Amino acid sequence: DLFDRFARPACPEQLDSPVLHRVLCHEPLRPHVFGGKGVGSQGDGSAQFVARSAEDQQKVVEILEGDLGLQCLTLTLGSGPKARKALIPAAGFGTRLFPASKAAKKELFPVVDRDGIAKPAILLIVEEALEAGIEEVVIVVQEQDLGDFRSFFDTQISIENFNKLPRHFQEYARRILDMGRRVKFVTQTAQEGFGHAVYCAREAIGDEPFLLMLGDHVYRANGEVSCARQLVEAYQRSGKSVVGLRRTSESEIASFGTATGRWIEPEVLLNVTEFAEKPTVDYARSNLRVPGLPDGEYLTVFGQYVVKPQLFAYLEENIRNNVREGGEFQLTSALDRLRQEDGVLGLAIQGQRFDIGLPDHYVEALQTFRRN
Repeated sequence: DLFDRFARPACPEQLDSPVLHRVLCHEPLRPHVFGGKGVGSQGDGSAQFVARSAEDQQKVVEILEGDLGLQCLTLTLGSGPKARKALIPAAGFGTRLFPASKAAKKELFPVVDRDGIAKPAILLIVEEALEAGIEEVVIVVQEQDLGDFRSFFDTQISIENFNKLPRHFQEYARRILDMGRRVKFVTQTAQEGFGHAVYCAREAIGDEPFLLMLGDHVYRANGEVSCARQLVEAYQRSGKSVVGLRRTSESEIASFGTATGRWIEPEVLLNVTEFAEKPTVDYARSNLRVPGLPDGEYLTVFGQYVVKPQLFAYLEENIRNNVREGGEFQLTSALDRLRQEDGVLGLAIQGQRFDIGLPDHYVEALQTFRRN
């Protein structure tokens, strides 16, 4: 459409591309492709399509050959490196939960899961990461809290107390130790912001993509596929860094990172064109509107990401040059740099997130997890 509007008028007898237009406008193809383009002389030499799946690829071939009488060649491109590791920053203090946060880290606050087991929040997050296919989990903690986290994942309770447990709790106690073998810890010596906490794990993560999950959020999917798995699978399909997004009312966006862009799949997958950290309503109205969303509604960051390791280089540059947002090293500017240089997609997550650092949200999480 943009080509026809701006380029074709310059030389209509050379750029009309009748075959290409007929192919790209063939309605039966649309459910099976992300998009297509013409390649070759006058844009009419051949057409290339990006199929949504292997099954869609075969369907595209059948449509092109059967409906339009065209010859087809298939090409399957392998995905990039798999996201094998997860990073969970858990080094915050829990100011809004004081004085309870003086007794226990907010990441260790209990949530009763749907199976009836009372689990510390950090365990729910680790379980979700492992269920999504993650092989190793890196948790960033304050040095003085390392013993509490490590003993939970690495140390079995006394034999006397173990014998008092019902059998299903004994089995779960063993399972926690099994999970603990896949958990590593990194310490953050000074609380310098979310971006700084992420940067502290650069050596533990290495040069590979990783799943990033907030340590003071718990997540609940609407269906069978967990929120983290939705993101990991989107990354594997696209090969692009993917940020989880959720629809949020205008009255709340000043508390969240907010994204805008153009839909690749309407209301599902977004090509992100800008990130803004806790924007004002006026700025959001002028710059962050997303096509298809009603007035007063925006897309904010869900609290889960799958990102490429280039992010660490951008964070290092911010730290070296003392580039701060609100007095701290945040993730948003580095994430926006990643967007500019490599591209970032936004996935509308089918699920809910609960910031347990907020008392009311913590209560809501307790109610939701036990009920659902």
